[in-house]
Amino acid sequence: MKLKPEIKQLALANRSVRYVSIADVPGVDELPFSLRILLENLLRQASRGTDTQAEIDALLARRLGSGLSFYPVRVFGQDILGQVMLVDMAGIRDAVADAGGDPSRVSPKVPVDVIIDHSLQVDSWATPDARRINLEKEYERNGERFAFLRWCASSFEGVRIVPPGKGIMHQIHLEHIGKVVWTEQTAEGELAIPDTCVGTDSHTPMINGLGVLGWGVGGIEAEAVMVGKPVALALPEVVGMEVRGRLREGVLPTDLVLAITQRMRSMGVVGKFVEFFGNGLDALSLGDRGMIANMAPEYGATAVYFPIDERTMDYLRMTGREKDQLELVEAFAKAQKLWRSEATPSPTFDAVVTLDLDDIRPCLAGPRNPEDRLDLDTVPSTFLQHHQEIAGRPLDANRAVPVDGESFSLRDGAVLIAAITSCTNTANPVNMMAAGLVARKAVALGLKTQPWVKTSLVPGSHVTAAVLEKAGLQDALDTLGFNVAGFGCTTCNGGSGPLPDALVEAIERDKLVGTAVLSGNRNFEGRIHPNVRAAYLGSPALVVIYALTGSLTVDVTKEPIGTGSNGQPVYMRDVWPTAVEIAHAVKGAYEPGLFREKYADLFDGGEAWDALSGERSERFAWQDASTYVRRPPYFENLSLEPAAVQDIEGMRPLVILGDSVTTDHISPSGAISLGTPAADFLLAKGVEKRNFNNYTTRRGNHDVAVRATFANIRLRNQIVPGIEGGMTKLMPEGTQMRIFEAAEAYLRRDVPLAVIAGKNYGCGSSRDWAAKGVALLGVKAVIAESFERIHRTNLVGMGVLPLQFDPGTTAQSLGLDGSERIDIPALASRLGVAGRVEALVHRADGTTTTVPLTIRLDTEEDVAYWRHGGILPLVWRDYVRTKPEEHVSHSARPIQGDAAEPRHELPDAMPASDVPSSAQGVSLS
Repeated sequence: MKLKPEIKQLALANRSVRYVSIADVPGVDELPFSLRILLENLLRQASRGTDTQAEIDALLARRLGSGLSFYPVRVFGQDILGQVMLVDMAGIRDAVADAGGDPSRVSPKVPVDVIIDHSLQVDSWATPDARRINLEKEYERNGERFAFLRWCASSFEGVRIVPPGKGIMHQIHLEHIGKVVWTEQTAEGELAIPDTCVGTDSHTPMINGLGVLGWGVGGIEAEAVMVGKPVALALPEVVGMEVRGRLREGVLPTDLVLAITQRMRSMGVVGKFVEFFGNGLDALSLGDRGMIANMAPEYGATAVYFPIDERTMDYLRMTGREKDQLELVEAFAKAQKLWRSEATPSPTFDAVVTLDLDDIRPCLAGPRNPEDRLDLDTVPSTFLQHHQEIAGRPLDANRAVPVDGESFSLRDGAVLIAAITSCTNTANPVNMMAAGLVARKAVALGLKTQPWVKTSLVPGSHVTAAVLEKAGLQDALDTLGFNVAGFGCTTCNGGSGPLPDALVEAIERDKLVGTAVLSGNRNFEGRIHPNVRAAYLGSPALVVIYALTGSLTVDVTKEPIGTGSNGQPVYMRDVWPTAVEIAHAVKGAYEPGLFREKYADLFDGGEAWDALSGERSERFAWQDASTYVRRPPYFENLSLEPAAVQDIEGMRPLVILGDSVTTDHISPSGAISLGTPAADFLLAKGVEKRNFNNYTTRRGNHDVAVRATFANIRLRNQIVPGIEGGMTKLMPEGTQMRIFEAAEAYLRRDVPLAVIAGKNYGCGSSRDWAAKGVALLGVKAVIAESFERIHRTNLVGMGVLPLQFDPGTTAQSLGLDGSERIDIPALASRLGVAGRVEALVHRADGTTTTVPLTIRLDTEEDVAYWRHGGILPLVWRDYVRTKPEEHVSHSARPIQGDAAEPRHELPDAMPASDVPSSAQGVSLS
């Protein structure tokens, strides 16, 4: 049935707005709310003359896997991937100018917000000066990066930069930036549209908790949206999660979130939407919803959507949103059937899961994955198993290692880091009040933090810090060493900072298995700190508890957590707050005026920010000597037309990896260790070790970032069994060497490379450098048992071909050891959406095995991007070959507040990166 977009008027108190109605579309009541937003997007495209009828039909018929074109309202990012994304945009300007084009045309067509939050480290802790010292050091290390971002704000229309020290992007998003409903100015008047976004961080779905549809993408795909390209989306399966019951006394939101993470990962929801429904939703606050949605990448879901309802409106009011905006959100949601209430019929889902809140129990998750959930009372016994796996020996409870200059000794299982961190938890009022109440009760009883524990509190926004002060809880946290250490993404992102030298010496000398407990969303191997071998996620309140016990071997549910000032043992039950106590603290501390006050200066960075250079100019003045920001190499040796598809012949496996290899394994985010290729490069450039900063902050320099690829200290490459770290063998000689040097040698020999992997390859962060680095090393194909959604897209965006084994086929079943050569013949004739090819595996003994593979190009856009060698070459070609008047904008420009800025019209092209060409044209040395 041909659908004609119907434009209706929505009368508000002070104005009238137009909207493209979906309320009367046949079958809309059966659609999950998240798909209703996609339907509106398609109908809005149709109202502008784009033929989307086939996509609308596919959506209404729920033909899973059908290709959809989705135009988000805006792009949201942090300073790491956001900076890399903007570095690429600046590089496009140069490449367009070098080809004789007009570089001023290269500017975003949709609003872009970048929050500087990922470069903070906990250098100072447990002192009132920690916040000031850490911010000063952040500026010292990253001034060059920050200056580049200031230049972007002044030189790219529609780009806003939130200075460092303001908070974590996802909490700021939830508390302030997310609008739920945006408006676009058209010739006919104001048009109301659902607030949608893509973000250069995998935890972008946190905003789903507010009824905003958005998800994480790599910087490559975000660049595409910036220049007016749609997100190519295969219509996802929508899993409905029905909520029943209420959380038991003593159970906190983090316990709920970790239970959901475990269940969803075991179910397998990679690439799917998860949508919550049922009357039990009223038992979940916005803080709970945001936490659940934040963890979407930990179980692989694309989005975890919560429909707009009274809880949404309560939160918008609490966080100080304007009255006109509140009216617009409620009226628009009800008119568009985007509003949920107890009377709303449940949509039809592709699968339904029931969540009984009564079943949730206190827990931790570790030692290396967020889905590794443990009931709290099993932690000590399970740690014995973890210790055996990590250390290769049983835990000796009597083994105590002296620490030079200290009165204490260390044991295996010692908690070295206890960090209240991450927007996941600090955005939830219940969690933060619970932690503060535990601290207050513990201090009142005379308990102290163990002296070997590095404590830190890094709230996700200034509001959280103000609330703890207002509630009278910060003093107790300070007493236990949880002074505010800054506002940003620290321990959860690998920014835990240094441990005392004496502790490091003892740990490394005696090979102790040190641990961390953090209220974050990630605990991947090698991420938290090089000397932390086992990391556990838990609620902020449990972080305080484990700072008091100082060990994972203590059963905090039964054993004392310390000794009080009266000499008597203190148990967790003595300090754990009741639900009534927590609710009372929350009710008295959060109010709209506080949010308005703390967000009034969001874009004001003070003297340090103002002192940075960043004057407007058409092209950025790259510095060849810079070790932070370099002109990207993806446009070297590009032709105006993409090369013809050729067979891939003679690939050598660079690495053979197991299951659940994360983007941290591929492109680490933590400290740069001596003896790694990146460290050697920086030392050769005159950078002292103390100024290395970390891998995360160096991704604006491709020379550093490519050397970081596969440099994770916990990487296990099956080509070199029994060895941890970035090592492989150069074939056919079989010489063992670092992966970067092997890739250099293969490039000199003109030998293409392959990566072989197991299930869930590329899970974790939306890190585009996990694809960029692989591409620049000369990898032409990644062959895996399955891919995580964002990473597969990033590989395509870099021109690396993702290929998938048939079920039951693995590197192990094929007996691969890295000595093989792999051909992909007849590629041109087989290339297409989900095409099939047969790889020829030539073994060292002269035999050949044929291996069927699926080409994981999932949409026609994927095919086009790969044919161009990636998204960036396609974008460059589009800019160079087309005239400005030929471009049509699909952007939805907001007109609210200071986000309303004029912007240049841009081409319907897409930014990202290239590979077939770049791998040939870029030297790794």
